[in-house]
Formats: sequence, structure tokens, C-alpha cells
Amino acid sequence: MESKPSSNSPGVPPVTPLPCSGRLAGIDFGTVRIGIAISDPSQTWASPLETYQVRGPELDATFFRSLVEREALVGWVVGLPLHTSGQPSKKSNQAVKFGQWIAEATALPVNWIDERFTTAAAREMLSAATMSGKKKKASLDKIAAQVILSTYLESDRTKVQTDHSLED
Repeated sequence: MESKPSSNSPGVPPVTPLPCSGRLAGIDFGTVRIGIAISDPSQTWASPLETYQVRGPELDATFFRSLVEREALVGWVVGLPLHTSGQPSKKSNQAVKFGQWIAEATALPVNWIDERFTTAAAREMLSAATMSGKKKKASLDKIAAQVILSTYLESDRTKVQTDHSLED
């Protein structure tokens, strides 16, 4: 799996360097549900937080602003769902628009990370869990967000590439 904050392939939006300390939130974007994970203040580990049900722009903005305050967040890491070839998809364009929206709504910087295979990794993690299938399904998005954020935290964040953007 690609583990850099951005990629040299077309389709990766410009990134904003995130603070090196303070809590980050990882986002597994979906149009119905959004998985959320958070890091510790030293950005050493990530843990799943919750799965948010999308309610509409105003309610969503209120929720995410409240999350920023409650968790003392300093930035966002949004998963970028690229095709296996590394090319952008319709969903990656939606994720970029969401990332731009959440940056504007919360006044926090956003970085994107290649999320290919994160749902598969989350499913694999959940397969070992001793919980019902219903609880596993309910946990999938926040576990995927944890994988996204963990991948970012483990990446070489000094290599930030900013010369590519998604085409509209």
C-alpha cells in the first residue's frame, strides 16, 4: 500500500503540511457515513472514534466544528480513494470536495492520503474481532478511518508533493 501523504501520480490534490503535534482526525469519507479516527497529541497512534451519519451541510458543519473543539484537533487526514492504477475516481473527486469543505468549515488544514485497500485492511482487522456481524458492519467505517490515519502517521511526512490536483 502507498504510504506517502501524497503521490507523484496525477489525481492527488495539493496538500497542506499539518502540524507535527496535536491531535489529527482521520476521515473515511462516504456520502452517507463518515468514519472518524483520532490521534493522540504526539501523533504516535490512532484510534477509531465514531461513524457519523451525514445530515446536511449545516448540521455537518456544526458537528465537525464541535468535534474540533471537543477533541482539540489541529488538522484532518482525508482518505483519497484512487483506482488501483493510482488514477482518480469519481469518489476521489467527492473526497477532495469534502476535504475542501471541511477545511473551510473548521478552519483547519487538510492532507490527503491514498486509501486504496484500507477497507480491506479494516475488514481483515474486524474478522478477528469477537463481535456480531452487525457490530462489525457498524464499526467498519471508523476502523477504515483508523487505518487511513495510522498510514499517514507512519508515513514520511517530510516528502510533501504539491504539484498535482484532481481534474474537475
